[in-house]
Amino acid sequence: MTSPPTLSKAPENPQEPGPGLQAGLKNRHLSMIAIGGVIGAGLFVGSSTGIATAGPGILLSYALVGTLVVLVMRMLGEMSAANPTSGSFSAHADRALGPWAGFTIGWLYWFFWVVVLAVEATAGAKILESWIPAVPQWGWALIVMVVLTATNVVSVGSYGEFEFWFAGIKVVAIGAFIVIGGLAVFGVLPGVDSDKAGLGNLTDHGGFLPNGAGAILTGVLLVVFSFMGSEIATLAAGESENPQRAVTKSTNSVIWRIAVFYLGSIFVVVTLLPWNDPSIKEEGSYVAALDSLGIAHAGQIMNFIVLTSVLSCLNSGLYTASRMAFSLGQRGDAPQAFARTTSRGVPLAAILASVVFGFVAVFFNYAYPDSVFLFLVNSSGAVALFVWLVICFSQLRMRKIIQAESPEKLVVKMWLYPYLTWATAGLIVFVLGYMLTDTEHDGRTTVLLSLLVAAGVLAVAVVKQRLRSRDSVTAR
Repeated sequence: MTSPPTLSKAPENPQEPGPGLQAGLKNRHLSMIAIGGVIGAGLFVGSSTGIATAGPGILLSYALVGTLVVLVMRMLGEMSAANPTSGSFSAHADRALGPWAGFTIGWLYWFFWVVVLAVEATAGAKILESWIPAVPQWGWALIVMVVLTATNVVSVGSYGEFEFWFAGIKVVAIGAFIVIGGLAVFGVLPGVDSDKAGLGNLTDHGGFLPNGAGAILTGVLLVVFSFMGSEIATLAAGESENPQRAVTKSTNSVIWRIAVFYLGSIFVVVTLLPWNDPSIKEEGSYVAALDSLGIAHAGQIMNFIVLTSVLSCLNSGLYTASRMAFSLGQRGDAPQAFARTTSRGVPLAAILASVVFGFVAVFFNYAYPDSVFLFLVNSSGAVALFVWLVICFSQLRMRKIIQAESPEKLVVKMWLYPYLTWATAGLIVFVLGYMLTDTEHDGRTTVLLSLLVAAGVLAVAVVKQRLRSRDSVTAR
């Protein structure tokens, strides 16, 4: 039986960013990154399918996944507050479970985000082309990628500043939507008399669960991936002025962020319109809701908000992928060049490598959308659940390590440890298992292809670890 890992590999002062990185993110940057991280473009463009599937019961799907994210973030917050690092959960898994775990989940997470770069760049290009058709869609995708690469290359502060404003627009837009929509639902919005709005929409059209209780779980499968990004604040904390404070604050505020931005806005949608209103599927849930209030140019307003979300996701995706590559390079799990930084504390090679793969994925999206690119999207689809599962198992071991060596660092604690951690892990496994039964929305394909890629990365990790062990024995 191997002895438990220790914290001896961690920097002596975890308040300092890792070697080469600089504390260029201000507290206001971290606050907005934490808020914006849970608001992805998927909330705006993906919620209509969930509503059509589960009806008003989609609120329970969002609440279930939201609870799952809160619990996972609490575990991650416990570990990251004790040891803020640019590798976040990958570095914690490396220390708690072994190098194979840190290597595997780190590369899978990097793979997920470089594919997201392509998805978001294409989505943004479609919107921009509709506004300025003189520039082809691939041209807009190229422009967007180049501009945001330049932002990340300049300094971490420039990334933080761009993300501050991108996230700010999203937050203001959703806040305004909830306030205006809420007033309309209760019939107190001046100048608007919506004949469809009202709390009766929750039960009047086939009941709260018109398609049965099973639709709640199907809804979970459709909305779970729109929550990916909540963990970005813990990666960025390593480059902040006060990492421990930043992690603690973002962890403690995740409950109200999910309650307001996800549950609040979806509640407004399903009370402004009947869940089976054809406009929800045809126009998108948020556009249909705005249209029902008679707001002029609702589609273009929402396109602007979605574009902002896309740019925010691209900006954060490139940052996140590069910092994960940097951490892997530091631990010898990626080329050493990834761990080198410029005089401004920017891991240039890690950024460029991430964006190159992003460009390659964009090319596949245009050249082979139904084969190569579809494989990339499906094979990275379940990575979010894999990451959350690894966080659960890492926290189970890391709590004991921290308690034994540095109990004063437990400034954030997981509730009802270890029972709630095990319950969360069980729920994640259940969701993955349920996905295997889903053929209508490609859930089975997503899980199987993601497992295939994960098995390949894990095999490389095991071989690499054995070679390292053999080399160390030979050196003796």
